[in-house]
Amino acid sequence: MRKDKEIAFKMRKNGKSYNEIREALKIPKATLSGWFSEINWSKDIAKKLAASVQKQHTIRLIELDRIRGTHLKRAYEEAREEARKEMAELKYNPLFIAGLMLYWGEGDKSSIRNGVRIANTDPSLIKLYIFFLTRACKIPIERIKAHVLIYPDLDATKCIQYWAEASGLPESNFTKCTTIVGRHKTKRLGWGVCLVAVSSTYFKEKMLEWLKMFPSELMNKEYYESI
Repeated sequence: MRKDKEIAFKMRKNGKSYNEIREALKIPKATLSGWFSEINWSKDIAKKLAASVQKQHTIRLIELDRIRGTHLKRAYEEAREEARKEMAELKYNPLFIAGLMLYWGEGDKSSIRNGVRIANTDPSLIKLYIFFLTRACKIPIERIKAHVLIYPDLDATKCIQYWAEASGLPESNFTKCTTIVGRHKTKRLGWGVCLVAVSSTYFKEKMLEWLKMFPSELMNKEYYESI
């Protein structure tokens, strides 16, 4: 047996991987595979090495999840704290209160992963809500996206043009329309339904915190008597 092959077998029996042997002895991996692939004890070592790698991979994933969880928890707490401070400053701002009322009635209040979304058929409502986002919440206009749900007999391009003009949101902020079919395939909404969204879990956490706070804030005697 050639000397390097003998050393390779000893290293393999000691639990070394193909890569470790290749690096140490400069033997091509294909050659090592030819030597070891049909040997039972080498197959057992391969299984143990694979299990060890999988275990280490799982440990890393758990650690990353733990780190992400800690960071997210801290970020969400920061969002709630920021929302509480802003509530104290903005609760006398009629635009802020109007925007919260709109979202309370029409917005998506489910999981924070869904972002901050609201849908309606009234262009004035949508325009006011976007005004609330940009002026009261300081959301950059490019972060606000829109989507239109239309019926089969409506023209998608014209609907987007209509909602862009009515809302003040650039057409470039609109994604492709989605066609929906109701019970009757006839026009019931002239321009479809406009959905406005801000994809931010941080902002969603703030919005949910505001919604928790503002009913009691508005009904506080000191608040309404000071207006």
